[in-house]
Amino acid sequence: MSERIAGIDCGTNSIRLLIADVTRTVPSHESDGAAPHLTDVHREMRIVRLGQGVDATGSLNPEAIERTRVALHDYVDLMRKHGVTRVRMVATSATRDAANRDDFFTMTADELGRAVPGAVAEVITGDEEARLSFAGAVGELNADEGPFVVVDLGGGSTEVVLGDAGGVASAYSADIGCVRITERCLHGNPPTREEVAAARFFASERLAQAFGVVPVERAHTWVGVAGTMTTLAAIALDLPEYDSERVHLTRLPLADVRKVCDRLIGMDHDARAALGPMHPGRVDVIGGGAVITEVLADELARRAGITELIVSEHDILDGIALSIA
Repeated sequence: MSERIAGIDCGTNSIRLLIADVTRTVPSHESDGAAPHLTDVHREMRIVRLGQGVDATGSLNPEAIERTRVALHDYVDLMRKHGVTRVRMVATSATRDAANRDDFFTMTADELGRAVPGAVAEVITGDEEARLSFAGAVGELNADEGPFVVVDLGGGSTEVVLGDAGGVASAYSADIGCVRITERCLHGNPPTREEVAAARFFASERLAQAFGVVPVERAHTWVGVAGTMTTLAAIALDLPEYDSERVHLTRLPLADVRKVCDRLIGMDHDARAALGPMHPGRVDVIGGGAVITEVLADELARRAGITELIVSEHDILDGIALSIA
C-alpha cells in the first residue's frame, strides 16, 4: 500500500518540489510499524530569489513574492495532476527574517489549498531545518562512515549538523548563506581582493558560532547538500551540463574543492554563466557560496582531519517528505 505525498522547500534562493510515493516495507525497531521508503515521482527546482534584499530591508520584496507564487502555482498544478493527498511546505531563512511574512503565507495558503484543502506553509526553526537536512542527506551512506557532519549551505543560512545512524547529536543554523554574503560583501564583477577578504572574515565569524555549538571534531565524514555544493561538484567533475545522477554522492578531495572555489570566486559574471553545469539563477551568488565552502573546508580539515567532501543530491527536501511519511 502506498500513498502519494509532496514536500516543498522554499528557501532564500530557490523553491523546490518533491512528489513521491511512500511505502512501508522495511521493519523498524524504533517504531510499531515499518520505516517509510520514498520513490520519486517528480523533482523540480526553480530559482525565485525570495530573499532578495531581506538582509538589508527586513522585508520580502513584493516582486520576489510574486515570482514565488508563479512557481508554486505550477507546483500545485503538478500535485493535482499526480494525485497528491498530503503536502508539507516549509519556509526557511528569508521568511524567518521578514517583517511582512504574513503576505507570503496568505499567498501560499491560497495556492496550496487548490491541491490539499487546509494545507498551509510553515516557518521552521533553524534547528528543525538542520535536522530535516540531516535526515535527507545520510540515508544512503554507510553507517560505518559516521559520525557525519552535514552542511546545508543555503541562500540565507547554513546549517551545520553532527550525527550518526542513531540521529542528530547537535545542530546549529548559522546566519549566513550565498545570497546574504553576496549582497553584503561581494559587489564587484569579479569581486575585488578586499571584498573577498571581507567575505571570508564574515563567513569565518558566523561559522565560528556554529563550531562553538556543534563539536565537529568528532566527525569522520563531511556531507554537503544544496545548490552551491552540487554545482561545485558538477564543475569539479568537468560536466558539460548538470547531471544529478553523476553529482549524487560524488567524493571530492579538499584540494579539488578549494581549486574550484578559487576559480569561481575569481571569475566575472559572464565566465560563470558560460559554465555548462551553472544554473542561471546561481551565477551571481555562487562566488559567495564558494567563499563559505572554502572556510568550511579549512575549518573541518583543521578541527576534524576531514580530507574529502561527499556531495549529496538528497537533503532537506527529502527530509520534509519523510517527516510526513
